[in-house]
Amino acid sequence: MVEKRFYSLPDLPYGYDALEPHISEGQLRLHHDKHHAAYVNGANAVLERLEAARQAGAELDMKAALKELSFQAGGHVLHSLFWSNLAPAAESGEPKGALAEALKDEFGSLERFRKEFTLAAASTEGSGWAALAWCGMIGRPVIMQIEKHNVNVYPAFRILMVLDVWEHAYYLDYKNERGKFVEAFWKIVNWDEVNKRLEAALK
Repeated sequence: MVEKRFYSLPDLPYGYDALEPHISEGQLRLHHDKHHAAYVNGANAVLERLEAARQAGAELDMKAALKELSFQAGGHVLHSLFWSNLAPAAESGEPKGALAEALKDEFGSLERFRKEFTLAAASTEGSGWAALAWCGMIGRPVIMQIEKHNVNVYPAFRILMVLDVWEHAYYLDYKNERGKFVEAFWKIVNWDEVNKRLEAALK
């Protein structure tokens, strides 16, 4: 029998203090080590419950189990994308190559893209995410608001960039001022990583 695999918390691709002053070391440690880890543990717990029920031949409340798995696994996936689409400010730069072309073609300018994405992040209801995604069916980038980790997701769209706007992502540094956190985000975007994701989607 094949050994069952489970989710694991990825290491950050930079030091805990690498994103300062835009995200403090304390905020990053709390977000990664506590909140992201909780989604990893939550997803694994659901998988373990499902496996135990299968082995015992027991019935489960599948609606509840799958809803929870969607939430916990979604949190893990989005956070994993989030860490790698951030970089120290000195390495951030500007969009280049295919990414810059796609954004200019779709939005008219990089400034317009930033404005629309910022508005999406600021207006996400409750806890959630703003995301830049790629629709392969029409060959266009689109902005997506994700409530929680799993609501309003466009099925099969490749996610290129995400911004976590749950309060746990910024509360230590910015208190209740989500807008200031969103503005700070633009100084630490890893555009090279976002471009690599687009290039992979185009293949």
